[in-house]
Amino acid sequence: MTTTDSSGMTAAEAFRQRPLTPLQRLQRILHRHPQISPLVVLLAAVIVFGLLNGRFLEPSNISLILQQVAIIGALGIGQTLIILTAGIDLSVGAAMLLVAMVMGSLAGQAGLPGILAFLVGMLCGALTGLLNGWLVATVKLPPFIVTLGTLNLFTALGLLMSGGRSIPGDQLGPLLTWTSTSFAVGPFNLTAGVVLVVLMYLGMGYALSQTAWGRHVYAVGDDAAAARLAGIRTRRVLLSVYAVAGVIFALSAWVLIGRVGAATTNSAVDANLDSITAVVIGGTSLFGGRGRLLGTFIGALIVGVFRNGLALARVDVLYQTLAIGLLIIAAVTLDQWIRRTGAQR
Repeated sequence: MTTTDSSGMTAAEAFRQRPLTPLQRLQRILHRHPQISPLVVLLAAVIVFGLLNGRFLEPSNISLILQQVAIIGALGIGQTLIILTAGIDLSVGAAMLLVAMVMGSLAGQAGLPGILAFLVGMLCGALTGLLNGWLVATVKLPPFIVTLGTLNLFTALGLLMSGGRSIPGDQLGPLLTWTSTSFAVGPFNLTAGVVLVVLMYLGMGYALSQTAWGRHVYAVGDDAAAARLAGIRTRRVLLSVYAVAGVIFALSAWVLIGRVGAATTNSAVDANLDSITAVVIGGTSLFGGRGRLLGTFIGALIVGVFRNGLALARVDVLYQTLAIGLLIIAAVTLDQWIRRTGAQR
């Protein structure tokens, strides 16, 4: 039975039309546009670090930040896809390093043509994603446990393949090191790897916002049971998400080879957690179903700006890690507060 008041409004209508406080209005704005809060944090960080050290805003330093965040930004794309489905991937960095060693070993040690080594690397990335996706979607194991296990699996395979040795760039050929190609854009010096990452964001952003597949990804993350009742093949969606993420991690390996100038397992040691940090700070909900790649891009920039700005301020690396940890806690707290708006609507 529906309850109405003297004006003929139902209780639900009266609740929706109640006057809102300024804080509640802010809460609803952030719920509709989760990229606003990380953008404010980014702008504030740029201003503060620019005032603390005049070198921070120099074009050469801005170029360096963009090159540094390219790896985390690329991994963040795949991590965003997985977190949108209410999952998480702890193996992203290990998968990237495994693919880098596969491509490096085939081109630098086995003597295969660069294009063939590249294609095998892409296939290897897709297979790492399919393995995770099969264990999550078909075997029904928790994503956290699955990717914690494959983190160790991929790391061990990469170390066994390389024998702990790095393969220098001069043995890899021009294709695998192409992402290190630099060029000037006004006063800034960018690399092909940075441009590739931007193109990846544009492509996946279009897929998520303008295709049926993208809508299905959000639906599965928001409520898998409801999505299944609506006719969405949730198992197929999860498998496709993890497979696409695996290819993205393989492309990240290509960017990494160009950035480091070698195929090695000794780089990007914090990539797993930094990718999650970028996604969470960027406003994507760890509970799935809400978030945008634009927010992840901003989150990756925040991580890069904080690390670079604190380094220029001669802050110990331990305190840099502490600052990133505090950012994660603040971002999750903000997400919980914003999510209460959705529950009250």
